[in-house]
Amino acid sequence: MFPIKDPVLVFALVAALMLLAPIVMARYRLPGMIGLLFAGAVLGPNALNVLARDQSFVLFGTVGLLYIMFTAALEIDMAKLKKYKTHSIVFGLLTFAIPQSVGTGVGLLFGFDWPAAILLGSMFASHTLLAYPIASRLGVSRNQAVTAAVGGTILTDTLALLVLAVIAGMTRGEMNDIFWYKLGVSLSLYVALILFGLPWLARWFFRNVGGDGVAEFVFVLAMVFLCASLSHLAGAEPIVGAFLAGLALNRLIPHNGTLMNRIQFTGEAIFIPFFLLSVGMLLDLSVFFGGVRAWLIAFAMVITVISTKWLAAQATRLFLGYSNDQAKVVFGLSVAQAAATLAATIVGHEIGLFDETVVNGAILMILVTCFLAPLMVDRYGRKMAIANQQDDGDTDIRQQRIIVALADQAQSGELLELARLLRDPQHAQPVYPLTVVPDTDSTKDRVKLATAIVDQAVKSLAESEVPAMPVTRLDLNITDGIMRSRKELNGSELIVGWSEHTTAPEYLFGSMLEKLLADRHYTLLVSRTRHPWQTCNRLFWCLPNHAESEHGFIEAVALVRRLCQQLGVSLSLVIQNVQQEKIAKKLKQLKVTDEVSYLVVPAEQSLLSVLQEHGASDQLIVSYGVRQGGLAWHSSLQELPANIAAEFPNANLLVIYPAEPEEAHE
Repeated sequence: MFPIKDPVLVFALVAALMLLAPIVMARYRLPGMIGLLFAGAVLGPNALNVLARDQSFVLFGTVGLLYIMFTAALEIDMAKLKKYKTHSIVFGLLTFAIPQSVGTGVGLLFGFDWPAAILLGSMFASHTLLAYPIASRLGVSRNQAVTAAVGGTILTDTLALLVLAVIAGMTRGEMNDIFWYKLGVSLSLYVALILFGLPWLARWFFRNVGGDGVAEFVFVLAMVFLCASLSHLAGAEPIVGAFLAGLALNRLIPHNGTLMNRIQFTGEAIFIPFFLLSVGMLLDLSVFFGGVRAWLIAFAMVITVISTKWLAAQATRLFLGYSNDQAKVVFGLSVAQAAATLAATIVGHEIGLFDETVVNGAILMILVTCFLAPLMVDRYGRKMAIANQQDDGDTDIRQQRIIVALADQAQSGELLELARLLRDPQHAQPVYPLTVVPDTDSTKDRVKLATAIVDQAVKSLAESEVPAMPVTRLDLNITDGIMRSRKELNGSELIVGWSEHTTAPEYLFGSMLEKLLADRHYTLLVSRTRHPWQTCNRLFWCLPNHAESEHGFIEAVALVRRLCQQLGVSLSLVIQNVQQEKIAKKLKQLKVTDEVSYLVVPAEQSLLSVLQEHGASDQLIVSYGVRQGGLAWHSSLQELPANIAAEFPNANLLVIYPAEPEEAHE
């Protein structure tokens, strides 16, 4: 009868475990993944034998592990990683060196020879980001301590796997000059191919083939596992390839976009639970009845990995000035053992360095650390999240309510994607897709068409879990309908599409722009999209003189920063020479710590020529729009967006007219 062989029944049982484990664990205030680990241990082949750890569990478990590494790299804030790269290096070296040295000493203490002791130490040095999904769910994944832990993971795991490769080569008699040359060259080529070749290929795909959400998801999935599968040719492990693929695709997959939502949903719903069940199935308690030595080795391995990872996290806290909660979250992220530990254990057993007691001690160590890691990250990650909310409480920003004016089906997808990028999830407000139907003889047909457009918009937003409130309005003309809807909904931002019918100063449906700008209580964004937003790798923001003195400058900075963070692009300010010092001072007052470059427009040169020189022809150009009468207003600004559009026909163009407070224009 057992184990169950019927694949349909097996999948039904696994689905039930995925559903019930988090519910049961929640009653005891424990992370749901602990329930899946426990279920795998109880129902696995070494206990009740209800489920066999067959090829399906091994396959999905391997995919789940690679998925954890991939999504962890995908969610890294690249700007913060670059800014705090020293943090990642410091943590990576500490969390490798301390467990490696102490673990080697423990191996020698138990009578292992030097190669076996060094390999045993490498098992403690590596770790797996098992608890990272909890940090992501709690909203602390972009905290500098979490970023350092994730960035340090690739360093410590790579070093641990290099130790494995060297010890295995030494034991097999392969150590010579060719071995080192092959390892160094192949690994360098492998890393360069992923970090430089994959972004180029993905950018080409998204621009020329993408558009279909399913095709984009399948492409990403294929690239991740292709990179992971090629790792053996470079002398690395698949987890390294999956992590590098996440870094390479980080800038091309917006954090709040539909594609990211699909990636996270698939991993959390299927692959990662399978991995947790498969890890739980590895535990074999019968080995520990064979003698005292098995218990001593297992106990020593568990104590060593926990104590050394704790010491590494505390040392990181002292060196980098982290809080106690941050250090404990770093410990929770780095204590879990899985992939690299299993790889070192299996290879060490195959080449005769480890016996059965070490293998089962490693499995018990994996189980204990996989139980401990989620508890630490869940408990202290919550404290970090609460502390972050309290820190942000002083910078109160008005409630965001984004309205997207839709005219046709073709353009709606691009405008909705912009709304997703600009929306702040913390405000929890829906996006309002708006269509206005002129009251004419053919109103009935137009209402039907408008309803279809907003229904499709709601469906599109739902794919990325963005709430939507569709609005269809009848009015005498489109402009009045948009403005009345904006006032009734109290919209904070209004997104409209660019009209291609004319390049005259009144480039938005004739005089429509003037009417929209007459109301100064909201931010108007005019968008022209030539290719997917995520394929841009640089944002050029053109600022007129005295823009920093405008009342809406603060809000414009917030929108542009969010756009840069979502797209993972660098920000270049295109300004006059006299502006640089003033704007730098203003950004410092606003606590903008992002890396910003300044492109100064010389007196003898035009703004358009400077943009051309710095490769803006197919990038994202943002123009700061000024309402008439503003401090930065000048008659030439009316024609600037149209001139940019004509000069750069292949660039994405966004014109931002920030809102002004009532006291600014009364």
